[in-house]
Amino acid sequence: MSGESSHRTAIITGASRGLGLALARRLAEDGWALIIDARGEEALENVRAELARHTHVVAIPGDVADRGHRAAISEAAHEAGGVDALVNNASILGPSPQPDLLDYPLDVLEQVYRKNVISPLALIQDLSIELKPQARIINVTSDAAVEPYEGWGGYGSSKAALEQLSNILAAENPGLRVYRVDPGDMRTRMHQEAFPNEDISDRPLPEESVPGFLELLTGDLPSGRYEARTLAARVVTTAADS
Repeated sequence: MSGESSHRTAIITGASRGLGLALARRLAEDGWALIIDARGEEALENVRAELARHTHVVAIPGDVADRGHRAAISEAAHEAGGVDALVNNASILGPSPQPDLLDYPLDVLEQVYRKNVISPLALIQDLSIELKPQARIINVTSDAAVEPYEGWGGYGSSKAALEQLSNILAAENPGLRVYRVDPGDMRTRMHQEAFPNEDISDRPLPEESVPGFLELLTGDLPSGRYEARTLAARVVTTAADS
């Protein structure tokens, strides 16, 4: 376990697969203590058992939209002595294939907003007294938050709301680092669901976005919006020049 990171604790939601799992693996290897969640209990337990070979891991199955589940995460954070980082990674796509906005079921849109916007803020509120000074909050977003892609009105607008929420949260809390991070296209289950009839094998694996997240978690960048793979490329360039 890394001496530099052994005292650090991070919460990662949606950590049983995709980007959340890739990031959890890297932080575990670097010695961070972890509190992880996902809706699938069996998959989450498998991840906990894997990561526990490297670090201390608390796995809490459940849905961040559920108040009781968020309370359990907050209690785990308290027992850990506070947290240095919260990564709000859990989200839902909505219908697949995604409908145009004129045909979008409004009850489903409410569910997308509840999971992608309200739940991250609710978890931040519940953890507010457990966040250490200069704690990092990463809200995972998407280029669909800023680009008018046809068919992405539900998911994209929910991520746009999460971005502005993050922007204002940073302005109101200068003692925290609040990042809204676009990980880029990735070869994940959610991305396949977004393009159900396409071959997405040419998309990068989530692991290629992880170095950018590490730069935000361990560096000294100010609050703001970042593209993970742009940061990752910058890290590689800096290392090559040194």
